[in-house]
Amino acid sequence: MTSPESQSSAPQPSVPEPETRDRVYRSSGAIAGGVLMLAIVGWLGIDAVVRGQGRTPWVALAVLILAVPLIVAFTFRPAVYANDERVRVRNPFRVIVVPWGRVAVLRSSLSNEVITEGGAKYQLWALPVSLRGRKRAGRREARATAAGEAGAGGGRVLGGLRGPAGAGGSEPVRAEGDRAMDDLRALLAADEEQRGTRREVGDVSVRWAYEVVAPAVAGAILLTVLLVVG
Repeated sequence: MTSPESQSSAPQPSVPEPETRDRVYRSSGAIAGGVLMLAIVGWLGIDAVVRGQGRTPWVALAVLILAVPLIVAFTFRPAVYANDERVRVRNPFRVIVVPWGRVAVLRSSLSNEVITEGGAKYQLWALPVSLRGRKRAGRREARATAAGEAGAGGGRVLGGLRGPAGAGGSEPVRAEGDRAMDDLRALLAADEEQRGTRREVGDVSVRWAYEVVAPAVAGAILLTVLLVVG
């Protein structure tokens, strides 16, 4: 006759609560441009390495070692990761982690920036300010408003819904970068409301991206040596 297994009376280790999932913001235009530039540089550089004569293959190799990390750094790499606790800014050559409790303001002028309580300023490369995007958003909003007024005045149905004049219930059309900054400001405002319940805020950390800097520097040194010796 078998007896049921006895449950251990020892306290079970507590399972840490998972961190909130990051919201990721990147520039689709920069990624598309990076793909195009890598294709052009790779095609020309590999062709010069394979078919070149004399010093040409070595110069082409040095240019590839220099150019590829820089293209990746300025197109694919920039991103902003944000959750309820902090914002992590991945710029071409640095990674900056700023807890929301250390953020003084999120500013949008000629560029989108995070400014800390100590006055340090970090640019958000992944969220560039696009005047063209703002103009396009303004034109779309104007067309939507005009269409809403026409639909309300003529009694027509727009998109299956009959709205009031001026499409009063719809949100204003915003450029992609401005929408992302609105999301970040909402996270900052939510943290300010809950800040009194937190014991620790954390410190700002800045790390250099040596995985990008090192190959780019190596390529620049090799290219300089080849040009000087040649």
